[in-house]
Amino acid sequence: MELSDIQRRLRESIMASGIQQKDIAKMIGVSAQTVSKYMKKDVFPALDTFAKLCAVLDVKSDYILGISEY
Repeated sequence: MELSDIQRRLRESIMASGIQQKDIAKMIGVSAQTVSKYMKKDVFPALDTFAKLCAVLDVKSDYILGISEY
């Protein structure tokens, strides 16, 4: 799995969540601009932020990282 695939899965999970980026940002303790960077640029969250993001999105980190398909 390439980094671009991981970023794509993260973007897709954010979009599929139905949660606004500003609300995601509040829940994980970053700015809305940072969440936007996860969506539009080659920026990946720090591990602690990634864990919070997976919890908020209700998605397994294994899926985002390409270890599992679900």
